[in-house]
Amino acid sequence: MHRRLLVVLVPLAVLLVAALGMPLSVTVAEREMQETYVDRLNDVGRFTSLAETALSTGRTEALQQELARYHELYGIPVAVIDTSGTVLLGPTGAYQEAARAEPALPRIVTAALAGARPEPSGEWAPWDDSALVVAEPVGRDSEVVGAVVTISDLSKTRHRILVRWAQLAGLGLLPLIALVAVAWPVSAWVLRPVRELDAASSRISQGDLTIRADAEAGPVELRRLAESFNTMMDAVENAVQRQRAFVSDASHQLRNPLTSLRLAVESLEPHLGVAGNGRQVYDVAVDEVKAMQRMLNSLQASARMESIRTASPVDLDAVLATRVDRWRALTATAGQTLAVNVPPGLRLLEPTGGLGSILDELISNALRLSDAQVVEVSARVVPGGVVAIAVRDDGQGIDASERAQALRRFWRSPRHQNVSGTGLGLAICADLVGAAGGELRLEEGLPRPDGSGHGFAAVVTLPVVPRVESSPDAPTPSPV
Repeated sequence: MHRRLLVVLVPLAVLLVAALGMPLSVTVAEREMQETYVDRLNDVGRFTSLAETALSTGRTEALQQELARYHELYGIPVAVIDTSGTVLLGPTGAYQEAARAEPALPRIVTAALAGARPEPSGEWAPWDDSALVVAEPVGRDSEVVGAVVTISDLSKTRHRILVRWAQLAGLGLLPLIALVAVAWPVSAWVLRPVRELDAASSRISQGDLTIRADAEAGPVELRRLAESFNTMMDAVENAVQRQRAFVSDASHQLRNPLTSLRLAVESLEPHLGVAGNGRQVYDVAVDEVKAMQRMLNSLQASARMESIRTASPVDLDAVLATRVDRWRALTATAGQTLAVNVPPGLRLLEPTGGLGSILDELISNALRLSDAQVVEVSARVVPGGVVAIAVRDDGQGIDASERAQALRRFWRSPRHQNVSGTGLGLAICADLVGAAGGELRLEEGLPRPDGSGHGFAAVVTLPVVPRVESSPDAPTPSPV
């Protein structure tokens, strides 16, 4: 998370440094160019004074030597030209060679011969390779007899500009490095409570209500948030524990009176007369007592299973290996056929209470309620990193409107009112699967043999758990 914070802060800091550094870089470059121009202007001014004297007296030998020595020392050709542009004094070859590479030279020379001091040529940008041309007229007004022209290579000036820019860039990097060095631990300190709160929320969403956030670290605001979060979780955990305790205690306390009631009802059987409807009333009373006992057993099982909220990885092969033989025996007893189509090697997150118990409930529903001939158990990995386990049958099935209600507690289809059950099995399974990060959904099953529609299907989707690489000698699971 603090990486994302730095991704936001560092570009902003870079933009700030660039906004300050760009104008400063331009100013530095212009100042270097200005210093070079002033130096060349001073040199040209001095040569112009010497040339005016030399041309008026005809003594040009000393000036010629001065111009040659200047070129030898600095590599800058300086020439004295007449009004026709012909070189009178200076290194003629070097000047003409440099002049051919400067398209701005004719304009500058023309302006100088007209008695004006033209603007210098030359770009200060380091990527430009043009030279600096400076010209000064010899003479005044209508008495201009020539001009002094210098063509200066700016490579050294541009190199100095690059060095200064590199220095500025280095200075600009210092605050960025300092920002990262300070922001990394500071952001980690600030965001550590947020990360811990996120981790605690994730654990709580998996059903562990005992997790609490650290309320001793981080800024004051986040500490207060963590304290509020912990207070909320205390209240939630207490409420859930009271609810579970009530269900468990009520079921347990009702068990003994209900057992006594059943014994009392059954003890009436010898006293029933042969004639009358007493036998029918007796049978109804016994069935109702048995249904109430099943209801209490389901409520107690629900309270026990929901009190254990830690999901764990499991191999589907291992779960099926302990269940398939029993399922085949049950289906064979009911005159049904069990088909298992599960690829080996699937590893997923097992809900609390056990994946096998959930599959047992789904198989039991198919045997008791569907009146099916074939029950199929299949599994496959679907996009999104989940495993879909489906229990399908070709029995009666239920329509879409009933499927929408079938996961509610105590709901039973009107067709199954005379079939043993409590209406809690699917609802409890759906809650346990949802607590493990999965989903239980009801769909159409296998096609019925008579072609009148489809049976019933319960599909459990659970997160895939990456398999840890085992040693070469480890046994591989065999397919069911």
